[in-house]
Amino acid sequence: MQLETLAVSIQDHIATVRLNRPDKANAMNAVMWQDIRRAFDWVDAESEARVAVLEGEGRHFTAGIDLSMMMGLAPQIQDPCDGRTRESLRRVILDMQDTLTSLERCRKPVLAAIHGACVGGGIDLICCADMRYCSADAHFSIKEIDIGMVADVGTLQRLPKIVGSQGLVRELAYTGRRVEAAEAREIGLVNRVFDSREALQAGVREVAAAIAGKSPLSIRGTKEMLNYARDHSVADGLNYVATWNSAMLMSEDLTRAMMAGKGTAPTFRD
Repeated sequence: MQLETLAVSIQDHIATVRLNRPDKANAMNAVMWQDIRRAFDWVDAESEARVAVLEGEGRHFTAGIDLSMMMGLAPQIQDPCDGRTRESLRRVILDMQDTLTSLERCRKPVLAAIHGACVGGGIDLICCADMRYCSADAHFSIKEIDIGMVADVGTLQRLPKIVGSQGLVRELAYTGRRVEAAEAREIGLVNRVFDSREALQAGVREVAAAIAGKSPLSIRGTKEMLNYARDHSVADGLNYVATWNSAMLMSEDLTRAMMAGKGTAPTFRD
């Protein structure tokens, strides 16, 4: 698919979504926010895509939200009624939240491959991915505090569930300090650190290929269950997966996996 701020491709069942404003350090302008949602809605709907890799073109993954976009918000939402102006701003924020939630809503796993800077809105973005990997030059920062605002599109809600430490998340959110790649691995923000960007891309694609070789129906169901379990009680999660498998378990994929010979990888339809 053709998008103004992203490069999207697919090969061997792996969709690649690349932030493509390298001259602006992949700063997330108004068009990119809409393009991200379009891209992951496409990944969700495209049967050939079984897994997605999110990466950035140029020196950095992303510098976060484009400040010129924020400065241009006022005339867009202005109304003689102050209440209506505030309502319009709330709708803009909700729409931006929905853009990033499209990664979670996508039924296919999303792997973020991060190099260079990943700051501000970039943290909100990668927190929506299923897994995060980075190169040794990567660094992270919740920068919103440094421009006098509260991070409002997902970091404060999702990051505590990723790193598992309220105290640490509060430190990062209150100070905006820089987290280097090694610390990001230590706290669980990323799964693995690779020596170079080239090694990162190769390593993430190896993981993506392993996922793409599994039952697409089962992968989609597993993502659904993991997202549900994160936000619900154990009892609720068990009840949901029982209902899910009562509908999905007896599938063609199960038969193919059971019938595959020893040492032979089964093949599955999209």
